[in-house]
Amino acid sequence: MNKVKLEIAGLSYSQTQSGAYALVLVESGGKRSIPIIIGGYEAQAIAIELEKMKPNRPLTHDLFKTFAESFGVKVIEVVIYNLNEGIFHSKLICEKEGQFSEIDARTSDAIALSLRFKCPIYTFESILSSAGTNLDESNDISTELSEEELIEEDANPMNNLNIDELRKLLQDAIDDEDYEKASKIRDELKKRNLP
Repeated sequence: MNKVKLEIAGLSYSQTQSGAYALVLVESGGKRSIPIIIGGYEAQAIAIELEKMKPNRPLTHDLFKTFAESFGVKVIEVVIYNLNEGIFHSKLICEKEGQFSEIDARTSDAIALSLRFKCPIYTFESILSSAGTNLDESNDISTELSEEELIEEDANPMNNLNIDELRKLLQDAIDDEDYEKASKIRDELKKRNLP
């Protein structure tokens, strides 16, 4: 079976499940995407790494990476190998001293680890064909996110804060390990074109 490389296109609140997030993977160099519904903790673990945030204490995925590296184990790729009753199944392909092994993992965990190990994500054509949607036929991801941002902007109390207040709030959220809040504050700073 031919593997198809995937890239992370975005992460947003799920429109279908309360308290969940939609992780969208897109075919590298193509137009098909796979939406995967994940929990809040897993979304946080992915978002922290995507945004290069540094938590005060290591999160579970950071601990796994440090543990694996301490014993000379590298995760070299993630493969989404099955789709069963709407649930994606993934595995980590690991290497140590030329020996390879496969470890079964939840897809959200596998992707969080792929970001930390900086390794590629793959799936098979059969899965992409059955679960994938064509970006030309569906709503553009950037349009969906901007519509959500517009909805949130009306009820966003951060609109009334100045830059210094936002930066202090961001640091407090990071110190309190409230990364979901920190991510929202960071988004507000980005909207204002500030670091």
